[in-house]
Amino acid sequence: MGAVPEPHAGWTFLTNHARVLAAIADDPSTRIRDIAAHCRLTERAVQRIIVDLEEAGYLSHTRQGRSNTYRIEPGAPLRHPAEAGLSVATLLAVLARHDEQRDQQPHSWHPAPCRDREPQSGRPR
Repeated sequence: MGAVPEPHAGWTFLTNHARVLAAIADDPSTRIRDIAAHCRLTERAVQRIIVDLEEAGYLSHTRQGRSNTYRIEPGAPLRHPAEAGLSVATLLAVLARHDEQRDQQPHSWHPAPCRDREPQSGRPR
């Protein structure tokens, strides 16, 4: 059994469920061990997340010998009311674009200044 990944403190933008789903989208025949290493989770945590995703209808799998091949349901809607009308395919497309940009220009992203905001005078900082 592999070592437990080092813990992460603080909050993140993506949930572990989103990370696992993105890893599966990248390689539908990937092993749980590889997903765990990529997402810095334990194998048991990845197994639980896959069960959650399958029970919610976002994912299914077929057994092929000793391994699984996963199928993502791209039309499944995202769960949070703030994302009403958005699908899993939309989320995965955004993440894929991010990966493409990162691969093309590593370490070259710089935030643009916020020019559309007026300075807030009179308010304490």
